[in-house]
Amino acid sequence: MLTYPNIDPIALEIGPVAIHWYGLMYIVGFAAAWGLGRWRAKRADSPVTPQQVDDLIFFGAIGVVLGAKIGYHLFYNFTGLLNDPLALLRLWEGGMSFHGGLIGVTLMLVLYAWRHQIDLLRLADFGAPLVPIGLGAGRLGNFINGELWGRASDVPWAMVYEPLGPEPRHPSQLYQMGLEGIALFILLWWFSAKPRPRGAIAGLFLAAYGIFRGFVEFFRMPDDHIGYLAFGWLTMGHLLTLPMILIGCGLIWWAYRQRLKN
Repeated sequence: MLTYPNIDPIALEIGPVAIHWYGLMYIVGFAAAWGLGRWRAKRADSPVTPQQVDDLIFFGAIGVVLGAKIGYHLFYNFTGLLNDPLALLRLWEGGMSFHGGLIGVTLMLVLYAWRHQIDLLRLADFGAPLVPIGLGAGRLGNFINGELWGRASDVPWAMVYEPLGPEPRHPSQLYQMGLEGIALFILLWWFSAKPRPRGAIAGLFLAAYGIFRGFVEFFRMPDDHIGYLAFGWLTMGHLLTLPMILIGCGLIWWAYRQRLKN
């Protein structure tokens, strides 16, 4: 059994300005996506130039932040949003939904593809491998913030988080960092190293993330104000992730079917 180290969520204070670890994790994610994107854009099959990556990451950042914050309150805390609309501006408090961020990024990709006359699926294939490092960094931010804890467990690496009581719990944030961040990055970077059918990389991202997230949901505590939706184990995360798996598998099937036709 381990004890949570009680990490201060504030990384640095400069006078009245407090810089939170959670916010720094977003900077890490965007910086990694920008650097990898500039490198990846040098490939002959890239739909964008290295210079266009700058604008693409900017558009993506807007989509992630707005979509994730709005999505959290719509999916998980709608009543709280009605009582406190300014919660949308307090990014350092957490409360960011991946599924909302995905919707926000998708809308921005549609806008970017339309504005620059780029094939949307090719753009999505380009961007998918750039995302996991940011996802992993975000889950590390959740761990530092002491949020999204797992269910009670007696595994040797279970952690006691005092605000939740004496029971040791799965450090589910670290599970998600390992699967949604590290493992997903390795999988997508390997898969995208060679030319793939149009839409296959984006499809793999959706399917693999959905599988990884759905797996960890079995170890993660549901939101207190929502609880389990059914069967004593089905969570909102399961419900939101299932369409991703279905769409992702369908997109992979369609991509390879189109290649066979051609």
